[in-house]
Amino acid sequence: MGDYIMGKAKKIALIAHDNRKSALIEWAEENKEMLSKHILCGTGTTASLISEKTGLKVQGFKSGPMGGDQQIGAAIVNGEIDLMVFFWDPLTSQPHDPDVKALLRIAVLYDVAIAMSKSTADFLLSSNKFNEEYERNMIDYYGRIRKDNF
Repeated sequence: MGDYIMGKAKKIALIAHDNRKSALIEWAEENKEMLSKHILCGTGTTASLISEKTGLKVQGFKSGPMGGDQQIGAAIVNGEIDLMVFFWDPLTSQPHDPDVKALLRIAVLYDVAIAMSKSTADFLLSSNKFNEEYERNMIDYYGRIRKDNF
């Protein structure tokens, strides 16, 4: 797969399960000034609520259970997402848990930085790398699989 250079303006996916939406909205409001300098997207209701409550421009995909997680995954594959802030609910089973697992797998495969809690999201935003270009190293798993099988 090789390397991919993230620009100074990061492409950030914002996702939250129902019980965590208010926490993500609050976090986005606290970090509104910094987030406004980046390209934001998110799943269905989460994207709408963040836009409505904070005034930030957030491109909306479908809701998670209706295919939004898969749309975000496809955007990762297409190089359209650099970071993902995903406040998921660790105490409630979701009907689309397999989609969530697939999204997390694809994010790791493509070396996308993932924050799943407020503290991790805060650390990502406060990193000196956040507002700089950054070279991601995507491991060539396909080449590795071919090599191991031949």
